[in-house]
Amino acid sequence: MRVLGIETSCDETAAAIVETPDGAVANGPVGRILANVVYSQLTEHRRFGGVVPEIAARAHLERLDGVVQQALDEAGLGLADLDGIAATGGPGLIGGVLVGVMTAKALAFAHDKPFLAINHLEGHALSVRLTEDVAFPYLLLLVSGGHCQLLTVRGPGDFTLLGTTSDDAAGECFDKTAKLLGLGFPGGPAVERAAAGGDPHRFTLPRPLWRKPGCDFSFSGLKTAVRQMVGKLPPGDPKAIADLCASFQRTVGDVFADRCANALASSSMPTLVVAGGVAANIYLRRRLEELAAAHGVRLVAPPAALCTDNGAMIAWAGVERLRLGKIDTLDFRPRPRWPLNPGVAVRGGDSQVRSGP
Repeated sequence: MRVLGIETSCDETAAAIVETPDGAVANGPVGRILANVVYSQLTEHRRFGGVVPEIAARAHLERLDGVVQQALDEAGLGLADLDGIAATGGPGLIGGVLVGVMTAKALAFAHDKPFLAINHLEGHALSVRLTEDVAFPYLLLLVSGGHCQLLTVRGPGDFTLLGTTSDDAAGECFDKTAKLLGLGFPGGPAVERAAAGGDPHRFTLPRPLWRKPGCDFSFSGLKTAVRQMVGKLPPGDPKAIADLCASFQRTVGDVFADRCANALASSSMPTLVVAGGVAANIYLRRRLEELAAAHGVRLVAPPAALCTDNGAMIAWAGVERLRLGKIDTLDFRPRPRWPLNPGVAVRGGDSQVRSGP
């Protein structure tokens, strides 16, 4: 089975082709990436210090056809060789999502292929199964610039939300810290690089909800504390910047470990998966590895290249849904907000929150 995946929810224009080995089953052999093309819009957005939705949508419109063709060329395939066409249907910046969905619909209609509208969060949630033999169910920490959630994953479309952020996402906090310190955009990798040479114990920062019951997160207080600390730093002191980045990163690691410990205690899952852009942070992965070992569970994360937005994760989610017969009609409407759990409302900096226990 071969599926083309298109991702245009933010500032990466991406297309990939993934296939399953012969005889693959739901919890069996992992997939194979035949092509994974990503056009990054960093140059377009860097001078603004963040993603500008209108610029992102225009760049997707200009680049997507070429990116799709490049993926087909690298895979040595034509559209007739595909079994399905998947695209991110939300959540995300609606202008970009529209570009990807309409392109996928047109290709599916013209070549009589199944169309699969993929929840961007589900793409991250299932991406680990593309490269690792991970069986359902598992516990998932999904952390990115726009989302911070703990969920149980029992299958495509089958998620239970255990906790979410009440305000900002962890990745947004990384970006804001980088901007306050003049480290550039994107902020996550910049903070991680600076932290590598810093003292993680020099500054004491608040750990929101630390050692409190439950699995929810809060990062606005940490972000405010960083802003106040930046104002006290000696101007142009690289050691102070490195120490603050290291202290900030350690604090986020403390929060992740604490919240995940609560989730592991309440879920009895054998596997902890971390996914999303923040999952590429090596220090945070190490903290979660230590936590998993202490609880006797396995920690699994996608390769760093599949943590940030990419078409391969969308193609793989398409494979997972296609082999279950979960196909979408061409009247699907793109969604700027699309919770993984159908019965949840939107709160704070996240795309979904719990609606019940």
